[in-house]
Amino acid sequence: MANDGKAPGKLTTHVLDTAGGRPAAGVSLDLFRISDNRRDHLCSAETNADGRCDGPLLEGAAFAAGAYELVFHVAEYFRRQGVDLPDEPFLDVVPIRFGIAEPGQHYHVPLLISPYGYSTYRGS
Repeated sequence: MANDGKAPGKLTTHVLDTAGGRPAAGVSLDLFRISDNRRDHLCSAETNADGRCDGPLLEGAAFAAGAYELVFHVAEYFRRQGVDLPDEPFLDVVPIRFGIAEPGQHYHVPLLISPYGYSTYRGS
């Protein structure tokens, strides 16, 4: 999947509530760059009504090859949905560590969540 030069590389995400069968609106998330065993916070965002962020999490000169981590605050989301979670929920935060090898491409990291499981993949 090569970049044809028309669109710069970027990082986006999309969160779907598989237990509720809907986009997960209002999920807080944080993006970190991983370097030399250090996590540098790059940004925080919250998903909109469609379960997406209003813009790319990373793009332009800041979108560089390297290791990154997205941290999704899912227990907070499910509690706001009225889900009765234990004091120590099975999933509180979901960290997804991934690599960007080709910064000229679009990296899309979807997250499918329920109170007891999640799935992710590299989307388009």
